[in-house]
Amino acid sequence: MRFDVLTLFPELFEPFLRSGVTRRAYEGRLVDVRLWNPRDYAEGNYRRVDDRPFGGGPGMVMMAEPLARCLAAVRAERQDAAPVVLFSPIGERLDHGAVSRWAAGEGGILLCGRYEGIDQRFVDRHVDLQISLGDFVLSGGEIAGMALLDAVARLQPGVLGEPGSHAQDSFNPELDGLLDCPHYTRPEVWDDLPVPPALLSGHHAQIERWRRDQRLQVTARHRPDLIAAARAAGLLTRQDEAVLADTPRAAADLL
Repeated sequence: MRFDVLTLFPELFEPFLRSGVTRRAYEGRLVDVRLWNPRDYAEGNYRRVDDRPFGGGPGMVMMAEPLARCLAAVRAERQDAAPVVLFSPIGERLDHGAVSRWAAGEGGILLCGRYEGIDQRFVDRHVDLQISLGDFVLSGGEIAGMALLDAVARLQPGVLGEPGSHAQDSFNPELDGLLDCPHYTRPEVWDDLPVPPALLSGHHAQIERWRRDQRLQVTARHRPDLIAAARAAGLLTRQDEAVLADTPRAAADLL
């Protein structure tokens, strides 16, 4: 798959694409990321890409024309109808389901806004989808773009060290959309705190039951909405419900 990123700060992506386990996806072109700077398509000696907003007010607005020229260059090279994505507070909330769909697709064109925003005429003419990471504002879309790329890259075959690692992730449908369980490593006792005995038992079924119970309890305490969704989908067993009944706050939050 291929992602073309329109950004005024391509240098922000360079260390990101070379770091961590997901670099395998980028270096091996499982996720082909290409960076485009709209400033290269602006006119004049100063390559201006922003101007003051009509109607007054603080800040500057990204101009439509440099973005349109940059996008045209991307389209000419891609030769496809890849969707243009703008990271924006009004966008759809990015979640595991959306990431999974992106991970199985052909990629897209990611537009990273800056300043007070982008001339709405460009948005109306060219943007196909808007995405939000949550109810807060960033200085630009670059961090959101990296978040999407990272989430997509780690779902590609061969990127993570263990083939099934992402199957244990929070929100994964294979775990009924629950949060992940706690994890432990050596030493067996640290600062007088031992590892839970079930994890040392060597009994596979016992370990899996402990992890399931922990997922249920953690999710009930921190994201009861996910428990409600799993219950509505018929994904919880009688044993699951018994665990939830004994979980503090479970009765008040979920029943």
